[in-house]
This record gives sequence, C-alpha cells and structure tokens, in this order.
Amino acid sequence: MHGFQLRVAYQGVPGAYSEAAAGKAYPNCEAIPCDQFEVAFKAVELWIADRAVLPVENSLGGSIHRNYDLLLRHRLHIVGEVQLPVHHCLLALPGVRKEYLSRVISHPQALAQCEHTLTKLGLNVTREAVDDTAGAAEYIATNNLRDTAAIASARAADLYGLQILADGIQDDSSNVTRFVMLAREPIIPRTDRPFKTSIVFAHDKGTSVLFKVLSAFAFRNISLTKIESRPHRNRTIRLVDDANVGTAKHFEYMFYVDFEASMAEVRAQNALAEVQEFTSFLRVLGSYPMDMTPWCPSRGDHQVP
Repeated sequence: MHGFQLRVAYQGVPGAYSEAAAGKAYPNCEAIPCDQFEVAFKAVELWIADRAVLPVENSLGGSIHRNYDLLLRHRLHIVGEVQLPVHHCLLALPGVRKEYLSRVISHPQALAQCEHTLTKLGLNVTREAVDDTAGAAEYIATNNLRDTAAIASARAADLYGLQILADGIQDDSSNVTRFVMLAREPIIPRTDRPFKTSIVFAHDKGTSVLFKVLSAFAFRNISLTKIESRPHRNRTIRLVDDANVGTAKHFEYMFYVDFEASMAEVRAQNALAEVQEFTSFLRVLGSYPMDMTPWCPSRGDHQVP
C-alpha cells in the first residue's frame, strides 16, 4: 500500500476473534469494526476499507453460510486465508464469583463449543445467545451485570475491564476458525508457493452434474479441501455479474468447492474449462496463497499484535 496503513473491516466489536484474524492477516493494520457481515462487504466496495476479513468455516461448527451467500451477492475477491485458533474464556465483572452467576451470554457457536466445560464447572446457568463474543463482554461491562458472564477472548477481558473466571473453556482444544481476506481486485495467481482456489457452480438441471465436475479434478490429481452443497429449491438467489448488476436466478443447488491449485497452473485452467462445459453457472471466488503457518491452541496465538 506504498506506506499507507491498510484499513481492514471485520464483523464485531474490538476484542472479537475476527479482529484478531485481521491482525494476523495484516499486522499493524487499522481494524474497522462493522456490526454486520454485509456492512464489512460494503465497506470495501465503498472504499471505506481496503480489505475485509470474514469467517467462512469453523472446525467444530462448520460453514458460516451467510458469508458464502454474500460472496455471491457482492463482487469482491478472495485474496488470502488465515486460520485462527479459538481460545474461549469465561469473563465477569471484577469481584464476581462463579456461584453468583445465573446467566452466560455469547455467540451461539461459542456457547455450543463450551457446553461440556460449563457443565463440568458446575454452572447451572441460563445460556443466552447474542451477536458476537466480544459484544457480550462489552454488554456486561456497560450494564454492570453482576449475575452474568460472557464467553469471549482474553483480549476482550482486557478491553472491557472484566476478570477471567476460567481460561481455555472450549470443549475441544483444536477449535480453529478459517477466515478469508476480501479485496476489490483479485491478486495475480502464482506457482512459487502453495495456492488454493475457491469456486462456486450450479446447474439448472439439478445435481447430476456433480460427478462430472469432480471427475475433472480427479483426472488431473487436484485435491479438494472443501465441497459443500446449498439447497436453493424454493427461492431465487441474486447473483452479481461482471457488470456489477444483480440478476435473480433459480438453481436447485449451489456447490462450493475449494481445491489445492493455482489458477496460474495449466491443470487448474483445464479443469475449470471442463467444469464450465457441464455447468450453467460458474464463478471463481478467488485464487490465493494457502495459510501454511503452524498453530498451537495456546492463549497467545490469537492475540492481536
């Protein structure tokens, strides 16, 4: 960015895991909080931000379908990925003891990811879902709630003046969320390092095309890292075309595929040319470097620099 500080949009408030992912993806960036996923997309489209960093799947909770749908509705490109270990803490106001609690609030996935540990801690409390983890911590601090705890990051505790009642309360220590980085323009694919390519396709004649598409990759020894179908039987979906004009189209299923190859490779180009013959809709969401950084599910890994 020629010396300018990169502005990176994320969903949530300061202390959210998405903010940590933005810091890992773009160290020393200016992180811009957005209250909704779609606001982060629009921030990049309107030049308010240079990038957006958004979650697309969790190793325990699966895909974040809302963001896959938004990728179709907006003309942004995936330019990278980052994997972030999720380290949950139980937070409350200073001086509050666990036996005082009657309620725990957090994002629904965070509540689900800590269910067994909360039971082991002997907490007979009501679980209540809110929009995001750090927002739960902020809500407790703002409203001085002494009967309520939040599940959020250690950074959220520091930001909102809460104490950590229990550290590392996720049921599975290998809990990882994958984020993608989005930009207005795609990057130029290369072959000097491992690349991943994400595509979405559909056929108006149903699912019979799937075997042919998979064969196009298998024949060329291209490994798939993700394949997922989304039913759209009873509703049309608005797709943004190259002219950035939304068109309502009806497909029975949408298929999302990630594969380990760069679009700079001839085998990937030939595979997609073959896929295009079998499908009535195909879009390359991005061809980008794979996140090859090793991670350890320890507390320090997810902190924003």
